[in-house]
Amino acid sequence: MRATDLSEMAAFAAVARHLSFRKAGEERGVTASAISHAVLNLEERIGIRLLNRTTRSVSLTQAGELLKSHLDPAFGEISSALDALNQFRDTPFGKVRLNVANSIAPFVVGHIIGPLLSKNPNLQLEISATDRLVDIVEEGFDAGIRFGERVTEGMIALRIRPRLRLVVVGSPAYFEHRPKPLTPHDLKRHLCIQNMYPSGVRYPWDFARDGQPVTFHPNGPLSLDDHELMTQAALGGVALAYVWENRVAEHVAAGRLIKVLDDWCQPEEPLYLYYPSRRHMSAGFRALIEAIRAE
Repeated sequence: MRATDLSEMAAFAAVARHLSFRKAGEERGVTASAISHAVLNLEERIGIRLLNRTTRSVSLTQAGELLKSHLDPAFGEISSALDALNQFRDTPFGKVRLNVANSIAPFVVGHIIGPLLSKNPNLQLEISATDRLVDIVEEGFDAGIRFGERVTEGMIALRIRPRLRLVVVGSPAYFEHRPKPLTPHDLKRHLCIQNMYPSGVRYPWDFARDGQPVTFHPNGPLSLDDHELMTQAALGGVALAYVWENRVAEHVAAGRLIKVLDDWCQPEEPLYLYYPSRRHMSAGFRALIEAIRAE
């Protein structure tokens, strides 16, 4: 098999994963045009159409589905074989791709990046911070960080710190003419930001005390999917926000925000670093794990 044959099949496999020439190009480190050209060459060489293309979408033909089903495990084996060789390296080397929720990334991995790269100059660290639910195997990540209830089966999961919790905060200006809520039920009389996932789905504010859970569904005029924007809105006195405690700790300490319902705000599920159970652990990946667990 020629090197160009393998390159064309790798290009097709990337498009098949993402159903996007642009995203496939980003993964492969080339332009979308180069990916398109490689796939066209492959189709012309085998004489079979693998992709249906329109100006707005890309989909797999039946032949494309069949080829993808064979290529995915084959490239997975190649990747595992190369990973296995890394055990012979004395120092971390190469690229490690990590997925973590954007809302928690700054205080879960933000502080380890500098020391990790400084200690391991041959390591390339690629972190995708998004609150979108990601299939790390499908999208080519080495590992991900999620709360325990969201880790899929068949993964090795290592519990990490910190144990996070969501808290309710408002500015002193907001509370000038409003009483502080004493129970979650009092929130009905307050302006509260609606929390959204990137998909647009709203999620409630969950509380518990003495073993009694309480769920509150805000219906305020503002809906946001970014905790930094929620924090800024709360600082501006717009409404109460339900955000990660670590994100607002400095504002609370400085008196710019006030925490309420503190004894009702319980820690979330533990965080886990997780990765496929069949994955060989490279020196670079081991270095990342050790840096995260050390914190």
